[in-house]
Amino acid sequence: MAGLGRDATVEDILAHLGSLASDRNRVGMARYGIRADRAFGVSNAVLRPLAKAIGREHERAQALWASGWREARLLASFSDEPRLVTEAQALSWAEDFDSWEIVDHAADLFADAPDAGRLIEVFAADEREFVRRAAFAMIAWAAVHQKKAPDERFRAYLPLIERHATDPRNYVRKAVNWALRQIGKRSPALHEPALALAERLAASPDRTARWIGADAVRELTDEKTLERLHRRRRASRGD
Repeated sequence: MAGLGRDATVEDILAHLGSLASDRNRVGMARYGIRADRAFGVSNAVLRPLAKAIGREHERAQALWASGWREARLLASFSDEPRLVTEAQALSWAEDFDSWEIVDHAADLFADAPDAGRLIEVFAADEREFVRRAAFAMIAWAAVHQKKAPDERFRAYLPLIERHATDPRNYVRKAVNWALRQIGKRSPALHEPALALAERLAASPDRTARWIGADAVRELTDEKTLERLHRRRRASRGD
């Protein structure tokens, strides 16, 4: 990490990222729908350890985001302190959403923020493609990583998923599908209602809803998925 640690300033970090710049990587990123005009071309495999080295610091994360660089914004998402993230901050960052990659990593941060539930509602109601995607990316992240959250919290998101299952925009429909699949795989108790919704969507006259539903049905009825859920059911019973 070229000596970067918890005392690293934004200037130190940007200089370090500049030293790692790669035109080849920038070209590759552009092929995957990642904006590369404000990117150094540094991979996430490098950014994740760097975020760990510099540690979490809220004010520095704000400054990293404000720099406008892709890698700095990813580091801001990786190194901000979720408990300090406000609704105002999240709404401000959402104004800058310009690629699915930035959205998804910011959503990981926002999912652990105190106002996460409110943010999901606000983002889902927003007509902008990347902002709406953030709502469902937050749900998907939480369904996987928030192990102690009650299942009922995720069951309550199923109507929201159904409401937006006809949004045909690529980055929205994929996130809606992602959220539905992760809820259905979270627990045996959630599998049944999620699968029921997936089957209902798969039978919809709307093309986007059919795609979302059919894809979710495939995963939620996959033998490996069912086996994992069966093991969780047995574990919860103490069998």
